[in-house]
Amino acid sequence: MARVIALDLGQKRIGVAISDETETISSPLTIIPGDNTNRAIKGIKEIIDNRDVLKIIIGLPLNMNGSKGPKAMEALEFAENLRKKLLIDVVTFHERRTAKQDEDMLIQADVSRKKRKSVIDKIAAQIILQTYLDSEKIRKQE
Repeated sequence: MARVIALDLGQKRIGVAISDETETISSPLTIIPGDNTNRAIKGIKEIIDNRDVLKIIIGLPLNMNGSKGPKAMEALEFAENLRKKLLIDVVTFHERRTAKQDEDMLIQADVSRKKRKSVIDKIAAQIILQTYLDSEKIRKQE
C-alpha cells in the first residue's frame, strides 16, 4: 500500500510527516528547507520517490472566519506548483492548530527550546496529517 505525506509550510522550513501504509497513523518525518521553492520541491520529490507516496496534504492556514489570507494563498500556490511538477494528488487541508499550540504542547512535554525549534514543524505536519487521516476515515464510514 502507498503512503500519504503532509507538509506544514513555513518561510524557512517545511515540516514533513508521513502515514503508515494503512493510512491510519501519522509520524513526523523530516524538515526540508523552505526558503527556495525549487529546492523544496526537489526534497519533496525525493521523499515521494523513496517512500511510495501517492498523495500530499498541505496545511491550509485559513483565517478564523474561514477567509484566505496571504499565507493561505501561498499554500494554494505551492500546492499548484507541486501538482504541475510532480504529477501527484495534492490536497489542501485546513490547519486546526496553531504553531503556538504545538509549541505549548512541547513545553508541557519538557522539550528544550533548542529541540523544540528543530521538531515543531514536523510535529505540526504530523498533526495536520493525523487530523486529515481521521477525517477521511470518518467520511468513508458515512
